[in-house]
Amino acid sequence: MKTLYATFLFLTLTLFPSLAQTTFYERLADSALSLTKQKVVYDPAYFVIKYPQGDVPEGKGVCTDVVIRTYRKLGINLQKEVHEDMKANFNSYPNKWGLTKPDKNIDHRRVPNLMTFFSRHNSALPVSNNPADYKPGDIVCWNLYGTITHIGIVVKNKSTDGQRHLIVHNIGAGQVVEDCLFSYKIIGHYRYKK
Repeated sequence: MKTLYATFLFLTLTLFPSLAQTTFYERLADSALSLTKQKVVYDPAYFVIKYPQGDVPEGKGVCTDVVIRTYRKLGINLQKEVHEDMKANFNSYPNKWGLTKPDKNIDHRRVPNLMTFFSRHNSALPVSNNPADYKPGDIVCWNLYGTITHIGIVVKNKSTDGQRHLIVHNIGAGQVVEDCLFSYKIIGHYRYKK
């Protein structure tokens, strides 16, 4: 009987690997990877969107939209979470855009605001040069140059040399998976779960 059960369990988990996922972060990483199947054009325009389940028009987005859409697939609405935190703690957030109050249309779509939100919710992890420190489901932020920031999600797929996990992000070519963990200066590393 034990052999039959073990065989059933092995076949079930082999044929249906999603059942073997035991952590929120693995599901998050898989959700990010699923976004790469959608055609999205990089579009940094300001959009008026509904609240609290708003999104920019289908087929459009930037790097932050990858993170927002990924979390939304698992029932976490970063538009709402960031907006509510900014309403209660506006002075804790960067003042780079000359705003005097939160803007539910754009605040969650700005990398510095997401970095502040994740840090305020005890999700910050050390930044390192060790690829083993970056796990599937982690959020990574980079400084591309000057004041230009970027964000992506670590997935379980590995680089061709097997040394690093790949990243799902949108840096201009749509929602893609690439080997870019150490391509830019890392300025933030987070593992957020509500």
